[in-house]
Amino acid sequence: MALLHDTGVFATQKASSYLQQLCKHFAHKVEVEYDADRGRVALPPGEASLEAADGVLSVTVSGADAAALELARNIVDSHLARFAFREGFEKMDWNGAKAA
Repeated sequence: MALLHDTGVFATQKASSYLQQLCKHFAHKVEVEYDADRGRVALPPGEASLEAADGVLSVTVSGADAAALELARNIVDSHLARFAFREGFEKMDWNGAKAA
């Protein structure tokens, strides 16, 4: 069965900072690789790939099914909300699930 993917974006001048904060936080529990511009997080429901470029934080999550994909989205949204609350962040602007 093909994995499902979804990409969310958040326009912010702190994209790199948030990428690094998320990756540092997730590294306490799961495998993470990152630098200032890109990151990869092995979330339990599926991998998340992060990119910070031109004032935008982009996150692509994957999951084996719709439930796993929704859980991955919620993990990203809830954790980013803790770091970006000063900007009024509520959730990523998700594009919608696509099969790989």
